Amino acid sequence: MHIDMSYGSGGKQTTSLINEVFVKHFSNPVLQKMEDSAVLTVKEKIAFTTDSFVVTPMFFKGGDIGKVAVCGTVNDLLMMGANPKYLTAGFIIEEGASLTDLEHIAASMAAAAKEAGAQIVAGDTKVIEGKGGIYINTAGIGEIEREGISISACKEGDIILLSGNLGEHHTAIMSHRMEIENDIKSDCAPLKEIVMNLIMAGIDIHCMRDVTRGGLATVLNEVSASSSCKVEIEERALPVSPQVKGFCDILGLDPLYMANEGKLIAVVAQKDAKRALQIMKESRYGENAAVIGTIQAGSKVVMTTAFGGSRVIDVLYGEGLPRIC
Repeated sequence: MHIDMSYGSGGKQTTSLINEVFVKHFSNPVLQKMEDSAVLTVKEKIAFTTDSFVVTPMFFKGGDIGKVAVCGTVNDLLMMGANPKYLTAGFIIEEGASLTDLEHIAASMAAAAKEAGAQIVAGDTKVIEGKGGIYINTAGIGEIEREGISISACKEGDIILLSGNLGEHHTAIMSHRMEIENDIKSDCAPLKEIVMNLIMAGIDIHCMRDVTRGGLATVLNEVSASSSCKVEIEERALPVSPQVKGFCDILGLDPLYMANEGKLIAVVAQKDAKRALQIMKESRYGENAAVIGTIQAGSKVVMTTAFGGSRVIDVLYGEGLPRIC
């Protein structure tokens, strides 16, 4: 069964779509009231974020557009030391979209939100002419658990930790598009356990960033610019699986610039680095965590290569890797 324009009319089919797909999977006391706005209870200080998601293909090994939408939103909240509480989900659905696919996406979103401890409390649907595409906008609210975490708060001597292997999401998407058979799955995941474990342990966290579009290289350049510092990393320390490395070698790709959907960097005080690494490794999705570098006085991002040389890591300006999501 497919979506047609009648599903966007506001009549019986719209109500059926809302009740039989979204309310069915997102059900919670706030959403069930079906008010024009969700009335929420939050702490005094919150983090708020919004994002839009266009993913081709919509389904891939390890996830789908719905899982990416929820994980991307909750991870943005977590990077500010906030515990994700409430999400909204707006769907723009092209005529011809599969109702089965839409329900699959809603179920995936519900599962990811549950894992993150968040509720989807409001949403909207619009049906437009098209070729069966589905696009999602999300917004999220989180309660601040640790204040002062900021991309501008890094200090000389800080240690940079990466929560796991680079490039898995990018490789999964490209493999699907290029019809390359392999076992590589997207790393798409909510990073709540890693972040909350670090916070509850009292780790002196100065900065956290999720490593998504643009890859690690882009994130580290943002850190350097915002904190007016030099970022030094070690190529040998970067965790990359043999499968992703082989894929990159064949296609001439660089894991530093590849998209991820379940990785973060944490910049912590030197005194806490060893303990922070152990906490990451013992947390879900952090088993391959590694110390990858330090914050120093100066500017730019510089990598010590596997051969002992130095390489300045710049941001790509439109060229290079294709858009992934």
